[in-house]
Amino acid sequence: MSILSKKGARIASFILIAAIVASCGLPRTGPGKREIFAGSVQKQGDAFVVEVNSRVTRATAVQPVLGFSDGFLNAGVLGSDVINPGDTLGLLIYENVDDGLLAAEGANATPLDEVQVDGNGFIFVPYAGRIKASGNTPEALRRVITNKLNTQTPDPQVIVRRVAGDGSTVSLVGGVGAQGIYAIERPTRTLSTMIAGAGGISIPPEVAQISVIRGGHTSRVWFEDLYSNPKFDIALRGGDRILVEQDTRAFTVLGATGAQSRLEFTTQTISAIEAIAQVGGLNSNLADPTGVFVFRNEPDEIANSVLNRKDLQGDQRVVYVLDLTAPTGVFEARDFVIRDGDTMYVTEAPFVTWNKTISALTGSLASANALATAAEGGN
Repeated sequence: MSILSKKGARIASFILIAAIVASCGLPRTGPGKREIFAGSVQKQGDAFVVEVNSRVTRATAVQPVLGFSDGFLNAGVLGSDVINPGDTLGLLIYENVDDGLLAAEGANATPLDEVQVDGNGFIFVPYAGRIKASGNTPEALRRVITNKLNTQTPDPQVIVRRVAGDGSTVSLVGGVGAQGIYAIERPTRTLSTMIAGAGGISIPPEVAQISVIRGGHTSRVWFEDLYSNPKFDIALRGGDRILVEQDTRAFTVLGATGAQSRLEFTTQTISAIEAIAQVGGLNSNLADPTGVFVFRNEPDEIANSVLNRKDLQGDQRVVYVLDLTAPTGVFEARDFVIRDGDTMYVTEAPFVTWNKTISALTGSLASANALATAAEGGN
């Protein structure tokens, strides 16, 4: 009876432990394939579960389209470097005498660093008087000032340049080499040349976006498109505000992968296979390559196209399924485009759960046997 009772106790302990493990569940990275499919609309859930194929990849290959509106594209480049009311000018006047009208003693050059063009378009230059500046180019104004001073001092030499002011200037902020206010001059009349004049960009060019605000209108373009698509190198206008910023799109990778994290886009587009690679690939000890899921809130237009429907309205919860073991599975993952806010989740392989169950049971049973042995020894 003693032997039978011991065996019965062990069997009872095993059954009890199995029941506890089954009821409490096992540690895991998240839901399994069956649980995700159980939440589908087809099974009274609230998400559409869609297997990815070539048709689905084409229907979902939507990325934010950036580009300038016609109002920006059709604005012609400013003509000659015309001075406007509100501009600020820098003058440098050389005199061919030791004791000139304007120069300090021992010097033959007089800098007038900030000469403001008034609201009527005039500036004042000592010994030359009030001069009409607006409507002239810096070169034309140079000749006018030279002629005015020529009667006062022998062979004057004048340099006129535009500097930042309230007239034909733009402001550059964000990820540029030197933020500030810059005058629109002959070398910097277009967007790319103005950015270059400000020291270029200081953020990765692959994810740099350029926004131009003109009055109440704003348009945005990828920095790389300024060079791949010349029409985006728009002409600038006085008062333009230029913002250079890094792309803020991101996605999340969870589950049986090499790492789990939120990742920012490092290029304009990224595929599912690239997203997996960025976290070190699938965990070969845990991952189920048939269960790679992408969770997304899909606009109704795309959801209707993917599901061959016309009745859906508003954003729809869609779960895309990638099977990397299928004959074209890797190709589909390569062509499937990840979008901002996506969550990629890789399920655990079924045998992982089985191994966890066995380990839990055998480990718990060993502990139970040890306790029973200790109890017997105490008696």
